[in-house]
Order: sequence, then C-alpha cells, then structure tokens
Amino acid sequence: MPPQTTEVRTATFADLDTRTFHDLLKLRVDVFVVEQNCPYPELDGRDVEPGTRHLWLTDGGAPLAYLRILADPGGVARIGRVVVAPRARGGGHASRLMTEALAVVGDGPCVLEAQSYLVDFYARHGFTVSGAEYVEDGIPHTPMRREPRH
Repeated sequence: MPPQTTEVRTATFADLDTRTFHDLLKLRVDVFVVEQNCPYPELDGRDVEPGTRHLWLTDGGAPLAYLRILADPGGVARIGRVVVAPRARGGGHASRLMTEALAVVGDGPCVLEAQSYLVDFYARHGFTVSGAEYVEDGIPHTPMRREPRH
C-alpha cells in the first residue's frame, strides 16, 4: 500500500462545504473544550468574517491539524485556534501548518495568543513575546508578535 500523504487546504468560510466545516469545528471542540476542559464560546463569530482564512492538513480523512488567520484592524493578521488531532501529534503537522500560514500572511505583522508552554514553538517561527502572561480559561497564555519583514 502506498504511503499516505498529507495536503494543506486553505479556504474562506464561503468556500467551505458543510461537512468540512463540521469536521474542523469538531476537532477544535474535541481539543479545546473537551480535552483541555475549557467551556468557552468556541463559535465566536470570527470564522465567517470575509477576511478569515481557514488552513488545515488532511490525509483524505478527518483533519489532522487546523488553524485560522483573522484579519485584525490595521492590517495585522491574527493566527489562532492552532490545533493538532491527538492521533496526529508528534508528526510535525503544527510546524508545517504554521509555515503555510506565514506564507499566507506574507510580510505583514502577525500576532497570536500562545498557550504559554508553546512559546518556544512559536519563537521558532519568528514570533517574540509582546506582553505579560495571563490566564484565560484556566490556561496560561502569552501574547506574541512577528514584526513585518521588509
């Protein structure tokens, strides 16, 4: 049997079919709400904004990893909801997806709110700490920023 390959998919909300959007939300809820035990409003209204880009990795089945890029005011991109399915962890999927996301973002400024234990991971992708650590939904977070590249 040939080895399975993963591919990166990118879409706006308008370009997502209902099954794909369901599968992406299920992954987010399964990890952020259930696994991390954080009852919070996962559906925050930002998924449907015209400037939002959804990126995910698939091997033809359920998504392996996902993130979204939001268009914040002032031309700042905001990466969030970075998640890897439990069955796919340790395979470099988060790093591959971040690399793809930063290619989409391009040379402009980019921010994110990192779960603090992942600060080093995001630093490897050019982000630096931009504020004090805070606790949200019982999990320490650290604001991070990647400056524009000229």
